[in-house]
Amino acid sequence: MSKKSGSKATKASADAKSLHRHWSKEVVDGVERAASRAMLHAVGFSRDDFKKNQIGVASTWSMVTPCNMHIDGLARQTEAGINTAGGKGLIFNVMTISDGISMGTEGMKYSLVSREVIADSIEAVVGCQGFDGVVAIGGCDKNMPGCLIALARLNRPSVFVYGGTILPGCISGILAHKRLRKDRADAIAERKLDIVSCFEAVGSISNGQIEEKELALIEEQSIPGAGSCGGMYTANTMASAIEALGMSLPNSSAQNAISPAKLQDARAAGLAVVELIKRGIRPSDILSREAFENAITVVIALGGSTNAVLHLLAMAHSAGVKLSLEDFNKLGKRVPVLADLKPSGRFLMSELIEIGGQTPLMKMLLEEKLLHGDCLTVTGKTLAENLKRVKAYPRNQEIVRPFSNPIKATSHLVVLKGNLAPDGAVAKISGKEGQKFSGKAIVFENEQDALKAILDGVVKKGHVIVIRHEGPVGGPGMREMLSPTSAVMGKGLGKDVALITDGRFSGGSHGFVVGHITPEAALGGPLALVKNGDAITIDADKHELSLAVSAEDLAKRKAKWKAPKPNYTRGVLAKYARTVTSASLGAVTDLD
Repeated sequence: MSKKSGSKATKASADAKSLHRHWSKEVVDGVERAASRAMLHAVGFSRDDFKKNQIGVASTWSMVTPCNMHIDGLARQTEAGINTAGGKGLIFNVMTISDGISMGTEGMKYSLVSREVIADSIEAVVGCQGFDGVVAIGGCDKNMPGCLIALARLNRPSVFVYGGTILPGCISGILAHKRLRKDRADAIAERKLDIVSCFEAVGSISNGQIEEKELALIEEQSIPGAGSCGGMYTANTMASAIEALGMSLPNSSAQNAISPAKLQDARAAGLAVVELIKRGIRPSDILSREAFENAITVVIALGGSTNAVLHLLAMAHSAGVKLSLEDFNKLGKRVPVLADLKPSGRFLMSELIEIGGQTPLMKMLLEEKLLHGDCLTVTGKTLAENLKRVKAYPRNQEIVRPFSNPIKATSHLVVLKGNLAPDGAVAKISGKEGQKFSGKAIVFENEQDALKAILDGVVKKGHVIVIRHEGPVGGPGMREMLSPTSAVMGKGLGKDVALITDGRFSGGSHGFVVGHITPEAALGGPLALVKNGDAITIDADKHELSLAVSAEDLAKRKAKWKAPKPNYTRGVLAKYARTVTSASLGAVTDLD
């Protein structure tokens, strides 16, 4: 254990006594708190329960999305684990929205906003109720960073539980041959499907590659039940990052949503949080600079979502850890992409689970000295101690490559700068598209107009699709461009066009895509000044995003530019637009 981690462990031990009922006693102890105790008697407290640590279970259960529809059951398992360990568990609900359902609509503007609402609501409940610890359970994309932001702010003994990944959908051969002509039935029968299969099928139907009957089959069969979207999209990416941070139990990120392993994980988290209280271990003892470097490393090795950049910056901000866009480039130079996972690869998260999950990958990275093994985790042990007895992947597996034969020798997450993105942008370059793209701009003021142009064939080979006014302020809310990128792939243009935006990308997006362009268009960033036909170059080797327009001409365009009127003047979106910071800072709303 390093001196830094060792000192944390010593501090945690010294704090242990003070953390027993450290917060709850203020709420329930003494004659003057009789009314508080009376209300808790009504929800099931006995006299003895007031002597126990009160631990909140933040459940993101909801029936608005399959990602979270099973989390009520996991929350009950966690509560049981807490109670078994001698604590008193109290379940409370936290809102969630569905990115997949709202994608491509005005409603998607609430997606990133929900991260802040989730964080604020957990902080509010735990702070108000005086809970001594927290277990947060998340399933969909924004649940996870929202939960971690709250846990970091509160700094009370905490564990995060991932709701787990969905199993793949599949169209049986019998069903396919019953409803489709033979050639199409043969092509689609028994193929593993997920939500991105459905998005890309929309592009394929507009291109005449499939018929409506096939789209209907994909729609009906791609989502078989509970769990988060099945590739290395944002939910699985963030779950993997949080495990690498040390804030969830080993392999919590790599379990099927409906499985005995996930039920056990939820129960074990209840036991673990009680132990953290006893040992005085808080998130601040775990969420170090080195822990965030571990998270970035694992995200790169897995080929994870660009959203990880945005969320890890925000989580680090809440933890008081200095992290910047440049840190992703720095680590990206030495960390390879090893996992052949969707969207750019062949396999689903459920298939990674079958060969051992995430921990064997982390052990590989540790042995290559790419992880900080002395970081403390919610097990009370270091990362290296957690991985000590982990078995290697089976020899014949093809999902995780050896270091001698990586998918890509350096990171697929590339931070770009240049005259089109002075404060930075985030590209997702898998290597299959090449490292450089030059083309002519075709400009759209919003996602919907861009999608229509792609589906109608207006977008052609050689275009750089520019979608602006989708940033944190301009949207507001920084929508994900999964519909346009999926339409591009469905049209067969994945290697022939690029797409850049001040919005975001879903973890399901792939192709030559650049998002998070800052400063954003609504604030007068260079993206606002691009015109149709302007030459744009994306160069991942040089880490540049450049517009072939002179500084003098850009200045002339800027002089004529007028800030757009806000799309919302009241409500949560307006409030968000007034308080949110740049995507280059994580789009946080509580900047010091």
